[in-house]
Amino acid sequence: MLDPRIYRAAFLPVFLAVLVVAFSLEARPRGIGTTLAPDAFDGSVAFATLGTYAERFPARRPGGRDDTRLAERVARDLSVLGRGTVRTFRAEGQTIDGEQELMTVVASRPGRPGPGLVVVAHRDAAGTPAKAELSGTAALTELARVAAAGRLRRTVSFVSTSGGSGGLAGAQEAIERLPQPINAVLVLGDLASRTIHKPWVVSWSNGGGSAPLRLRRTLEAAVRAETGQDAGGPRAPAQWARLAFPMTVSEQGAFGEAGEASVLLSATGELPPEAGAPVDERRMTVFGRAALRTIFALDNGPDIASGPKELLVTQRKVLPYWAVVLLVGAALFPVWLAVLDGLARVRRRKLPVGAGLRWVLASSLPFALAAVFAVVLGLTGLIGELPGAPVPAGAVPADSTAAGVVVALLLVFALGWIGLRPVACGAAAARTPLGDAHGAAALGVLASASFVVWLANPFAAGLLVLPAHLWLLAVAPEVRLPRIAAGVVGILALVPVALVAWSLARQLGYGPGEAAWNLVLMVSGGHIGPLVWLVWSVVAGAAVSVGVLAMRRPPAQGDRVPVAARGAAVRGPRTYAGPGSLGGTDSALRR
Repeated sequence: MLDPRIYRAAFLPVFLAVLVVAFSLEARPRGIGTTLAPDAFDGSVAFATLGTYAERFPARRPGGRDDTRLAERVARDLSVLGRGTVRTFRAEGQTIDGEQELMTVVASRPGRPGPGLVVVAHRDAAGTPAKAELSGTAALTELARVAAAGRLRRTVSFVSTSGGSGGLAGAQEAIERLPQPINAVLVLGDLASRTIHKPWVVSWSNGGGSAPLRLRRTLEAAVRAETGQDAGGPRAPAQWARLAFPMTVSEQGAFGEAGEASVLLSATGELPPEAGAPVDERRMTVFGRAALRTIFALDNGPDIASGPKELLVTQRKVLPYWAVVLLVGAALFPVWLAVLDGLARVRRRKLPVGAGLRWVLASSLPFALAAVFAVVLGLTGLIGELPGAPVPAGAVPADSTAAGVVVALLLVFALGWIGLRPVACGAAAARTPLGDAHGAAALGVLASASFVVWLANPFAAGLLVLPAHLWLLAVAPEVRLPRIAAGVVGILALVPVALVAWSLARQLGYGPGEAAWNLVLMVSGGHIGPLVWLVWSVVAGAAVSVGVLAMRRPPAQGDRVPVAARGAAVRGPRTYAGPGSLGGTDSALRR
């Protein structure tokens, strides 16, 4: 089934791709600077406002009484921009407390024609008093006071949202209410925590990619100018994980998903601070000035003029998207070519590839069934709170209800494997795996799925490079790995996926149980769409099929397909043209 010469020759494009990628690295664009000092931001006033807000509105669950009353107070404070500049909207949205009516406040100070700037902060919180999480809202009102003095030329909109504690419903609603077009969105998170956690600048999008580098570096330069420290940033493996599976729990992710260039400024990074986290006036002054410095730079600089970008930053160099497409495609090309050649060989031998294909697809059904069941639970309301975006750890607790849902999904998967899979195999006349036909079918499904994933997201396809090569060697009859070696190969093949899952859980603060629960929430809530989990169900089914084939013993002689049943191995223009086609030899006639 595997022709080693074709497989080895197909690695030549890999070396060429590596050469091209090595010369494709680009320098990072410079951030936009400004000569205006952000002295107008008064940290003591903003800190006093924070104390007032936290004292009068301590319990700010999304859509709750204090959340709504605070929205009304923020609307009054934003009226400093002038009469008729403040608008409020109410809309239903999915939050950590289920569907709630949320109030969004938008205050716009008109400026010159052209793309405007947007400053956003959410005011709700999962805990009490959550003073640090409210600091972004206090800074928002102080920045509006500075804008009212007329020092900005662009149109600037100040937005107070709810739902930022989980689900991002308020940010999703605000996108439709903002004046268009938008040059950049600055999201204010925790600006006053005494305990800090890098990176302070977060740019991930829930729709894939991250904010343009020019915008990110503009904010990073402002932070460095005010704090004297680097804002920090994720390493290349962490970036790859986020680009392979786009998800974020902070509000810039919603604006990025809508195609806007958006970044988050927060002293505690992407994750919200603890409800009782202490705050510091000096910290608020420094980060508030960094926000104002960024606004000044964007106001006087050129347009950002682009939304999220899928690129990798490593060693202060930029690896563009097309280079990733080329590199991952070249790495998968030997598998695609070898599998295509193997399928052609198996078909020429008239082996039952169709039955093998149906057998592999039947192995995918239990995975798809579990995902469908999760969606059904979400639609029927049995899960309860169902935010439409990833939520921070603990926002929707992994309690006994969550454990019951996860156990139910595992039971559905087990029932699908024990009951549905054999029925599907029998209905499709898919026989028990015998050898090359089923191996070729499993590898064919895996290669096809990796090709589809590569077209949609080369970063996700990169996780299939090592599994595709190792599983090809594990199943190929020309290699015949012993069972122990096949088991080791199977475990090694899963290392990239396991590392990415660990990286995402670590970045989002999830433990094992919370990671499983939030995966269920993302599937049932629609963040992970049907096409995504269907493709990965097929990949999982192919992986299980490869594992079954690799771990079984080599077939006995009686199980092999007879040579006569394979048809002629060599043919001429009309018929068989192999040995003996011209008649028996003298030695054969004597026998």
